[in-house]
Parts: sequence; C-alpha cells; structure tokens
Amino acid sequence: MNTKTIATTAISSILALSVLTATSANAVPNQPTAWEKCAGIAKAGKNDCGSLNGSHSCAGQATSDNDDNEWVYIAKGTCEKITGGVVKAEKPAKK
Repeated sequence: MNTKTIATTAISSILALSVLTATSANAVPNQPTAWEKCAGIAKAGKNDCGSLNGSHSCAGQATSDNDDNEWVYIAKGTCEKITGGVVKAEKPAKK
C-alpha cells in the first residue's frame, strides 16, 4: 500500500466517523424537563404506581389495557398525542 492510499483511507474513515457521530447525536432526544402522569394508555401490568381510583397502590398491578384509572409517566407534551391519553398531573424532571 502506498502513502497516498493510506492517507485517503484515513481521511475517509475520519469523515465517516464524523457523519456517524453527528447522526447519532441527533437521534437521541433531550432529557425531558418535566413529566406528566398520563392515564388511559398503560398496558396490563405495566402501570406506574397506584391507580387513580385507589383500587391498588403499586406499580405493575393494572389488570387490563388502557384502563382510565391506570397511568404511566411520560415526557411532558406527549400524552395528548397518544390516542386515549389524558394528562392527570405534571412533575419536574430530576436534574
């Protein structure tokens, strides 16, 4: 391999790495600044904490999908974009 080929390969590798780095940096969203308690979208057994109607007080105890009393925390501004989602409360994200 001659010096020109090695230099060309090195430059191509550096350019490819910079493109991959820039692409992956934009693929990950920013950390949310606030969360919202979104009811009506939790899958059975996948709820966060207790139900809104007080039927249970622990996570993972939802017995049916999309129950109006079961909720999960999601990034603020997302709940109402989901069919059936209803915002019940908001809380700031930890810093």
